[in-house]
Amino acid sequence: MEQKAIDLKAADNVRLLAAAMVEKAKSGHPGGAMGGADFVHVLYSEFLKFDPNDPEWDNRDRFFLDPGHMSPMLYSILTLINKFSLEDIKNFRQWGSVTPGHPERDIKRGIENTSGPLGVGHALGIGAAIAQEFLAARFGKRVQHKTYVYISDGGIQEEISQGAGRIAGFLGLKNLIMFYDSNKIQLSTSCTDVSEENTYDKYKSWGWNVVKINGNDAAAIRQALKNAQNEKTRPTLIIGDTKMGKGIVTENNENFEGKCSTHGQPVSKSGGSFEMTVKHLGGNPENPFEIFPEVKEYYAQKLAEKAEAAKAEKAEEAKWAAENPELAKKYQQYLNNDFEIPALNDLTFDKATATRGSLGKTLAAMYGKVENLVVASADLSNSDKTDEFLKKTKAFVPGDFSGSFLQAGVSELTMAALCVGMMLHGGVKTVCGTFFVFSDYEKPVLRVAALMKTPAIFLYTHDSFRVGEDGPTHEPIEQEAQIRLMEQVDNHDGKMSTLVLRPADAYESIEAYKMAIANTECPTVMIGSRQNIDILPQGKCASQLDRAAQIKKGGYIVSQTKEGNPDVVLVANGSEVATLQGAAATIAEKTGKNVRVVSVISPRLFENQGEAYVESVIPSKARVLGMTAGLPSVFATIIPGFKKDVFGLTHFGASAPAGVLDEKFGFKPELFAQWAVEKLK
Repeated sequence: MEQKAIDLKAADNVRLLAAAMVEKAKSGHPGGAMGGADFVHVLYSEFLKFDPNDPEWDNRDRFFLDPGHMSPMLYSILTLINKFSLEDIKNFRQWGSVTPGHPERDIKRGIENTSGPLGVGHALGIGAAIAQEFLAARFGKRVQHKTYVYISDGGIQEEISQGAGRIAGFLGLKNLIMFYDSNKIQLSTSCTDVSEENTYDKYKSWGWNVVKINGNDAAAIRQALKNAQNEKTRPTLIIGDTKMGKGIVTENNENFEGKCSTHGQPVSKSGGSFEMTVKHLGGNPENPFEIFPEVKEYYAQKLAEKAEAAKAEKAEEAKWAAENPELAKKYQQYLNNDFEIPALNDLTFDKATATRGSLGKTLAAMYGKVENLVVASADLSNSDKTDEFLKKTKAFVPGDFSGSFLQAGVSELTMAALCVGMMLHGGVKTVCGTFFVFSDYEKPVLRVAALMKTPAIFLYTHDSFRVGEDGPTHEPIEQEAQIRLMEQVDNHDGKMSTLVLRPADAYESIEAYKMAIANTECPTVMIGSRQNIDILPQGKCASQLDRAAQIKKGGYIVSQTKEGNPDVVLVANGSEVATLQGAAATIAEKTGKNVRVVSVISPRLFENQGEAYVESVIPSKARVLGMTAGLPSVFATIIPGFKKDVFGLTHFGASAPAGVLDEKFGFKPELFAQWAVEKLK
């Protein structure tokens, strides 16, 4: 069979399976999947480097899908390379299926990223391309592969494409190749109803190599990919003009391509005819789930070739490892995150310290010990104190990725996605820093990271109304309550999907970073203060670090006014723990009660220790009062009467010095003591 004929046959096979999946499920998005079939066929059969027998091969090319609603296209092409069975795709969108409506990361089945929120997927891919450059700067030819990204009109429109496109172009990510499926149709309108921008010129201005082709022409796709693979200094954007619903016809066998109605519903509901479309594509309406014999044979040949190519490349990798044993050992450490987390016993603090500062110093102390750390900041490094780490290294610049820092500019959402994408690639551990109030920008990425169980670290500083003079736009109030909700959500393994840590002093900061770097199961959120916080008492522990290490259980006893069972337990995290510590003696003196202070850095982690431990720290017979610089619901799970028994804020902040706001809002130790004494009457 001639190449042109097999190209059409294979693309039509993808279209057929995509349409059939949606039709059987009675829901889904067939149109875009059918339009993109030509590209994925050429990419997967000829260009994408992978080992059919080793899906987790570290030197494989990566493919990141941005428009998750085009999952029928991805599942179809993965079926042609034996990652899914026909039975799998027949169960598209069904309970217990391995083919959910939007793809979820599954490396063994060839899915690099969970995709759903438009724009995020391509930014994850760009992050992966950054990680590849970071590793190549250290291990040279051992890390040689491409990152392919697929984006649609919706992804281009999403604001994240601005930041991601700008950074990729600035850094000159030469191994990044992005296909823009420009079918000019959206779910409810044509693209011309919402935009007239010149995407070609926009990406050109960012420093991309941009080409425009007929995205349904296999020969044009092939040539564009060949040229892109030879690009030496720039990322490449291939703008492919495609047809939404390519191959769909009506009952009268009339062309029904390019219709908005085919975007998000079965062909039979869109105005087209499913039966006639199946026939038009060369299939059997009675059994549309089939792989054409010619296509099966063609892909079997291609997979055999890929297996041989991978075998040869792995032989070269083995040769490199033999010639560079120490470097090869180091490379495996990077891939496996196999670095011993330092004890940091020599890191001490003898006076009140802002936890943004102690977090920054802890991060800097990790440099050179946890060698694959990559830190990013959204134009706030000198304020979120990630610059402490930057002082030990240098930022990525075009052509030089020997440093370990990404200056992302003012683009929090993009930065978060890039850092998560770097971790999806493998070989790095990432930290991205910004102000806590701007966590609102990053939550969509944090949620996707939680779904994927990607243990990136999200660093948030300036954690409360004590930001002060900048005023309520910059003062987090509801942010901690919002992000703590992610702690209460389980992932697919039944474990907490996100770990949120708000350290109470400098020593808790040290231990919190150790926890975050050691965490391999989910994202970690770190929350630091702008203002100085007193060091908590060491108590009976051998050292301050031993005392702070108790945060590994989510909560622990900081102090108690006298021996015996407590009558009152005061609960907080972050800077409010020191406030409670300052108030405890007064409360005890005025009430005659035995008062215990407890630091709960993570309510969910604390609860996970079991009833016995929780009872030992917060006895059920004790009266429990809490304090938080945000919404009282932060402690809803451990203080049942939180609405009346947690002193918090239920209003926005104000512009004034932090000390003034502490006074006005009642966050001085003596003011809390007055409130608590009244509660205990």
